[in-house]
Amino acid sequence: MRSEAIFDLDERRATIEELNQQRLEPGFWDDPESAQQVEKQIAEEQKWIDEWEALKEKADDVETLRVLADEEDADLEAEIFAEAEALEKHLEKLELRSLLSDPDDKRDAILTINPGAGGTESQDWAEMLLRMYTRWGEQEGFEVKMLEYQPAEEAGIKSATLSIEGQYAYGYLKGESGVHRLVRISPYDSSNRRHTSFASVFVYPEVDDDIEVDLSAGETELQTFRSGGSGGQHVNKVATGVRLIWTGELSNGDEVRIEAECTAERSQLQNRNRAEQMLRSRVYQAEKELQEEAKEELESSKKKIEWGSQIRSYVLHPYTMANDHRTETKISDVEKVLDGYLEPFIQASLLHDVEAKKAPAP
Repeated sequence: MRSEAIFDLDERRATIEELNQQRLEPGFWDDPESAQQVEKQIAEEQKWIDEWEALKEKADDVETLRVLADEEDADLEAEIFAEAEALEKHLEKLELRSLLSDPDDKRDAILTINPGAGGTESQDWAEMLLRMYTRWGEQEGFEVKMLEYQPAEEAGIKSATLSIEGQYAYGYLKGESGVHRLVRISPYDSSNRRHTSFASVFVYPEVDDDIEVDLSAGETELQTFRSGGSGGQHVNKVATGVRLIWTGELSNGDEVRIEAECTAERSQLQNRNRAEQMLRSRVYQAEKELQEEAKEELESSKKKIEWGSQIRSYVLHPYTMANDHRTETKISDVEKVLDGYLEPFIQASLLHDVEAKKAPAP
C-alpha cells in the first residue's frame, strides 16, 4: 500500500494538536465565528485521519482473505479481487482529494453552459454537455440542481446553470472551465456532413456567509420574465424568472457587467434570492482571478473563455476520441465520457496544476 506520507498524516495530527491547544485558551469562544472555523478545521483534518485508518483496515481484511485462501486452499479469488479493486478505487479517490489545497476547493460548484456560434448544432452540443455534467455529479454522489434552463427553439439549450453540492465539488470541476469542441456527423444535416460545434463551460465556487461580497459598490438591475417550460398548461403565466445584472468596478478599476439568472424556483422571491447568491459567487470569482493573475499563478485552465482556446475536443467522426489539449489525456470511448466518465480528465488537470505550481518561475 502507498505511503501514508502522501496524505501528510503527521502534519495533520500536528495541526489537530495545535488547534486543540487553541481551544483550551481562555476566551476561545469570545469570538464564535473564529472558534467555529477552528472546530471545522479540526473536523476536516480528523476526517482525513479516519479515512486513512479505514483504508488500512480494508487492506488488512484483503490480506486476511489471502492468508485464508493459502492456508485452507479456499476458492476466494473472486472475493479477494473485488475487495482489492474497491480498496484501490478508495485510495485513488483519497489521493485525488489530497491534490485539492485551495481554500475554495471544498466549496459547492456552480456550472454554467452556453452554446457558441452555430445555431442548433451548438445548442444541441450544449445540452449534451449539460447531461454529461449532470450524470458525473450524480455518479459521484453530489446533489445536482438545475438553477436556470433556457431551451432553444428547435433543439438543445440557449443556456443552463447547475448547482453541484457536496464537499470538493468546485475543486474537482474547476478545470472544466473553457471551450469544449464537438466534431460529428450532424443529425440535423440531411446531407450527413461533418460539423464542428463549440460550447463554453464556466465553473465557479458558490460563496456562503464566510465570504463577504459587497454588491452595493456597483449598480444591480433586476429583470423578470416567465420561466415556463414546454408550453400548454406548463407555461408559467407569472414572471417568476429573475435575472440580476451587476455593473461596477473590480479592485483593479476595470468596469465589468456580470449577470446571474435563476428560473428553478416557484416564486420570484426565491429565484431572486438564488440569483443574488449566484451573482455574489460570480463577482467573487472575478476578483479571485484578478488576484491569481497578479501573482502570476493563473493557469491555462482558469483563463477567460475565448472561442479559439478550446480545452477539450470530443470527436465522434471519422474516429472516436476525447482529447484534453492541456494535459493530452485521451480516451477513445467518447460515449462513456459523455455519459459522465470524467475522472481521468479531472485527475490529469489537478496533477497538471500541482506540477505547474512546483515549476520555477521563468
